[in-house]
Amino acid sequence: MSIDAILGDLTTESADALVNAANSSLLGGGGVDGALHAAAGPALLEACRKVRADQWPGGLPVGEAVATIAGHLPARWVIHTVGPNRSAGQTDERLLASSYTRSLDVAVELGAHSVAFPAVGAGVYGWDATTAARVAVAAVLAHPRTGIDRVRFVLFSPRLHDAFTAELNRSRRG
Repeated sequence: MSIDAILGDLTTESADALVNAANSSLLGGGGVDGALHAAAGPALLEACRKVRADQWPGGLPVGEAVATIAGHLPARWVIHTVGPNRSAGQTDERLLASSYTRSLDVAVELGAHSVAFPAVGAGVYGWDATTAARVAVAAVLAHPRTGIDRVRFVLFSPRLHDAFTAELNRSRRG
C-alpha cells in the first residue's frame, strides 16, 4: 500500500474516491468543499441533498463521513467528512483523526482501491499544518485499509505539502 503527498488540485486527481473537507450541511461552501462542488456539477449537490433528507437530516456530525456520487470529478465517489473547526473552539485531535478513519472506513465499504485526501481542517477551520499532517498521517497509518492500495494527500499549498511530506518521512524512519 502506498501513501504519498503531492502539491496539487484535488478536483483533478484521479482516484476511486476523493475526500471532501465538507461542512455539516453538505450543501457546499468554500475551500475544498466549494471547489469540489463547482467541478462536480449539480449532480453532487443533488446527491448531498438526498443524503441530508435520507441519512443525516440534522447535518453530518464532526468526525463522521458519508459517500455520494462524484458527478464530473475524475472519481467514482466523493466521501464527505466534517473536520473539527479549531477556529470555533473544536480542538479535539481525536475528532480530526476520526475524519480520516471514518473516510477510510467508508472507502473500504465502497470497495475503493485509491483514496485522495485534502488536509482536512487546515483551511478556514484553523488547524496548523504541522498538527494537521501529524494527525492525518497517524490516522491513515493506523487504519487497516482492507483493499485500499493507494492513499494520496493532495495539498493546495507548499506549506501543507512540506508539512505532510515531513510527517510521512518521519513515519517511515520509524
